[in-house]
Amino acid sequence: MAHVGGSGAVADNDLTSPGLHGSVLDELGALITSGGFAAGQVLRIEQLETRFGVSRSVIREAIRVLESMGLVTSRRRVGVTVAPRTAWNLFDPRIIRWRLDGDDRDEQLRSLSELRRGVEPVAAALAARHATPEQCGALTGAVMQMAVHGRSGDLEAYLVADIQFHRTLLEASGNEMLGALTEVVAEVLTGRTHHHLMPARPKPEAIRWHAEVAQAVQSGDAEAAERAMRDIVEEATRAMLGDDQ
Repeated sequence: MAHVGGSGAVADNDLTSPGLHGSVLDELGALITSGGFAAGQVLRIEQLETRFGVSRSVIREAIRVLESMGLVTSRRRVGVTVAPRTAWNLFDPRIIRWRLDGDDRDEQLRSLSELRRGVEPVAAALAARHATPEQCGALTGAVMQMAVHGRSGDLEAYLVADIQFHRTLLEASGNEMLGALTEVVAEVLTGRTHHHLMPARPKPEAIRWHAEVAQAVQSGDAEAAERAMRDIVEEATRAMLGDDQ
């Protein structure tokens, strides 16, 4: 890593290293979202340089990203101030990921599950009215992949297919606001897998419900699509919040 107080050339080299910048960003984001840096706390650039052992350019770039996410504010003669949660862009996938990785996981899972309950069944019903033939084919293909990888227990491959299914469904709703939630739902699904909230082999009924959604969307049955999607979300909610135990 670069030394504190390095030259401009070192700073430029730091900024060309996505791994370095991403690592500092992830650490700072996790500290803020977990409460390690409390709302109202002023962060000094010099102290952050020393703490992370990187150049000022890397710290400033990370701060700019955090500011765009609403996690901090930056004012001359005041410095960088940690913002309250009410100012955060809670839909930013990175914030969701940091919260799922921290002590805030249960609250984040509950919020996301309630959001999915209100969004995805509606999106499924709309998709039954607006999906294109290509989108119908993508839904069916994703279900087939989920079935294959579910039987083999390959959870990472299953996750890829699951994300593709839900991404396609939200986009097929024809509603741009619902379509904009694709990355949020992808983070929920990813978090469920990576935090070991999935069974070793996905439940057959969960895959069947995905197939029912795909079939209902293809046949234009909005009511059936909404009902099956509600089953999917409820099963996932019970599993993630421990209500299955």
